[in-house]
Amino acid sequence: MKKVLFEKDGRIGRITLNRPDVMNAIDDDLPQELSEAVAKADADRDIHVMILSGNGPAFCAGYDLTYYAEGNGKNEITQKMPWDPMQDYAFMWQNTQHFMSLWRAMKPVICKVHGFAVAGGSDIALCADVTIMGDTAKIGYMPARVWGCPTTAMWVYRLGAEKAKRMLLTGDKIDGREAAAMGLVLKSVPDDTLDAEVEAMAERMATVPINQLTMQKMVINQAVEASGMESTQRLATIFDGITRHSPEGLNFKHRSENVGWKQAVRERDGGTYDWTEDRPINPKG
Repeated sequence: MKKVLFEKDGRIGRITLNRPDVMNAIDDDLPQELSEAVAKADADRDIHVMILSGNGPAFCAGYDLTYYAEGNGKNEITQKMPWDPMQDYAFMWQNTQHFMSLWRAMKPVICKVHGFAVAGGSDIALCADVTIMGDTAKIGYMPARVWGCPTTAMWVYRLGAEKAKRMLLTGDKIDGREAAAMGLVLKSVPDDTLDAEVEAMAERMATVPINQLTMQKMVINQAVEASGMESTQRLATIFDGITRHSPEGLNFKHRSENVGWKQAVRERDGGTYDWTEDRPINPKG
């Protein structure tokens, strides 16, 4: 089964993440299939704009931790020590480039977020040119608390330093309304009007000649890239590997093995565990 679907619909290329049973979680195949679908739409002279969405109850719930924990992938999210940082970097950098195919495509990409766009799923959503969320949808990078650093670094490029710090120094999830209010996404709309809102935006862009769309996107992207985007992303990708192989990262993995991923994630996101000391936090001190 294809994990990313592509459909040509007149002047619109529809790209759909297609692992609905796991909320479109990222495995070894999904990032490459995503970039292949983007390349297909970009090469089609009839397509003016792409819409990126997710099948099922969510846009994307991030990396499929169960998939990697059970050893189903070719790559290890956490290696046995001593770890090989270049092996980790090569894997994560390749995925980052697949996500960035959305940014580098000649034609504009509109991302439609429903349900969740969290952890690695937020990396994908924020690489699009325009992101529109449903009011109740959630976005965030919870692994910033323990076990992750967003490799695309798009938080800072969309929000600026202070608001990016507000999100990545807490690992909070926020809903579509708050994401739009802080400028992380273009807008948030009632869930039942999300499809119509995205279609209207895509149809409006589709009336513009492709060369005009391409030139405007290139100029805007160049202004961002000139600030050192690639260097920032390389550093973030290196740090992402370090977070998973630091003492705190290894303690998180060991804890998840002992009590299960869901419990460990609840403790991480709830701030109820001291990952440095590898013990529950005593609320009295």
